[in-house]
Amino acid sequence: MSGKAGRVGKLALAVLLATTVAGAQGTRPAEPAKPGTPRGVQLPKATVIELKNGARLILAEKRDVPLVSFSAWLRGGALGAPQGKEGLAWLTGELLLKGAGKRDARQFAEAVDGAGAELNVTAMREALLVDGQFLARDTALMVELLSDVLMRPRFEPGEFDKMRDRRVSELAAAKDGDPRGLMGLYFLAFHFAGHPYGRPVIGSETSLSTLTREDVQSYAKAQLGGDRLILSVVGDFDVKQLASRLEAALGGWTRAEAPAPVAPPTSVANGRRVLLVDKPDATQTYFWFGNTGIARNDPDRVDVTLANTLLGGRFTSLLNTELRVKTGLSYGANSTVLRETQPGVVSISSYTKTESTGRALDLALEVLTRYRREGMDDAALASTKAFVLGQFPNSLETSAQIAMKLSELAFYGLDAKDVDGFASDVMGASRERIRQVTQRVMPAPEHLTLVLIGKASAIRDVARRYGPVTEMKLSDKSFSPAPAPKR
Repeated sequence: MSGKAGRVGKLALAVLLATTVAGAQGTRPAEPAKPGTPRGVQLPKATVIELKNGARLILAEKRDVPLVSFSAWLRGGALGAPQGKEGLAWLTGELLLKGAGKRDARQFAEAVDGAGAELNVTAMREALLVDGQFLARDTALMVELLSDVLMRPRFEPGEFDKMRDRRVSELAAAKDGDPRGLMGLYFLAFHFAGHPYGRPVIGSETSLSTLTREDVQSYAKAQLGGDRLILSVVGDFDVKQLASRLEAALGGWTRAEAPAPVAPPTSVANGRRVLLVDKPDATQTYFWFGNTGIARNDPDRVDVTLANTLLGGRFTSLLNTELRVKTGLSYGANSTVLRETQPGVVSISSYTKTESTGRALDLALEVLTRYRREGMDDAALASTKAFVLGQFPNSLETSAQIAMKLSELAFYGLDAKDVDGFASDVMGASRERIRQVTQRVMPAPEHLTLVLIGKASAIRDVARRYGPVTEMKLSDKSFSPAPAPKR
């Protein structure tokens, strides 16, 4: 994708998948491994400080390069937006960087760019993330800008109007192009209808157009505060000095005015149902199907990682091998496990020519059914373990990744064992255990939510083979079908 459609598609997918944020650089090798044991990675030792306002600081020195990285997680995110105000957390996050403290939008951007630094805000379903990286010599500027962003945003009217209107136009443009980046939004809205997890983090054309600057100001007062903050900093600094500086800058931040929102429980959907989204000019069908899976802290999360990797988490996965390599029905097929504080979704996605929609769906379902029944053989297990162990250290290489991982673990109530013990847990996984977990977590073919985007007139009969069909148009200004009329 390119242009506006490309930007919004990538952002939508990033927001959707950002439920378990990978770790960071600055990890150190584990102790020398004994013969036959894996060499893993370990998180650096961190100092944890609780400020009087409830903010938690997690500080870890890493002095190999003169950089300081931080990751601030503010509990709430999209959960804190009122129903009908979807996109409010995202819009608030974007505006945090458009002027804060004594600097307007231009001056703020110049301060960051002039230091050769990075500073970003990302709205997620359950948290608002502020992360960045500065040269060690600019640590004072980093603390100043971060505290301004969190405590003194300007929310200037002109910046609000530009940001809101741009996002509405980008969403419309994305629908005219390649809709793959939006597929997950339709799936979650349909599968989790009536639950906060079903509401689009980035908003819809309908919800965004109703937002006002006053909504953003109200959200900030209700959802941003010292008691919501988990701040991890990793890099070239002295812990005592930085702790003193951060306490002086952030210790006076008041509590958020509203209680932190908590997602209600999710559950597995029974039976099958299908959402058909009509794109009349489509020559391909894009599809997602799946069901509710596991939470971030599920005790079987390592086994699920292995199971998902073989099913659809790498190029040589079962799904990609069948749908792309052997049959040429698609250019790609994959499976995804989204993990929140409550169980998210486990889904399979791909796309194919309009005329091969039924064949591709049937083949994907066949792969899933066979995998749930048979599991993986010894060779597949060994290959999957090697792949996962090879990829994991790459997600924990930079100071920025480490800071992100430290905050993520604290947010979900996990500790360093999630990283330090990962390699051993992978090597200790067994075929039988993974098969049992696969049957528990991977969606049963008779209980599925399916979403298809394509030319409805050409694939409507195909869609009906997989369950009761609900229809909407891609041009509709929301990601959910209109409620059925009351009788």
